[in-house]
Amino acid sequence: QDDLIESGGGSVQAGSSLRLSCAASIRIYSSSFMGWFRQSPGKEREFVAGLRPNGNTYYSDSAKGRFTISRDGPNAFLLQMNGLRTEDTALYYCAVARRGYSTMSRDYEYWGKGTQVTVSS
Repeated sequence: QDDLIESGGGSVQAGSSLRLSCAASIRIYSSSFMGWFRQSPGKEREFVAGLRPNGNTYYSDSAKGRFTISRDGPNAFLLQMNGLRTEDTALYYCAVARRGYSTMSRDYEYWGKGTQVTVSS
């Protein structure tokens, strides 16, 4: 059984919106940190957005003002992406870190397999 499963990716035009969902079969504790990462071919996996169960949110500079991370019940969280740009094209992963806030992928114990987002001009 997969711990985390992403959905909602697709191919869109620049300026469009997409909403990614992450469904978790693991328990998300109050000390956990939920994150979204992305990876483009030839690039390292990078932090996009993160969420504490208390509602505090964190964003990369490129995501700030365009993307919103939120909780969707006890076992899911979302990434609303507006104003998509061609440079947002990547495989997007959701992840959970048991020990709290981190923007480093190595600190996350649970990962989904990713959902592809492709933005064309």
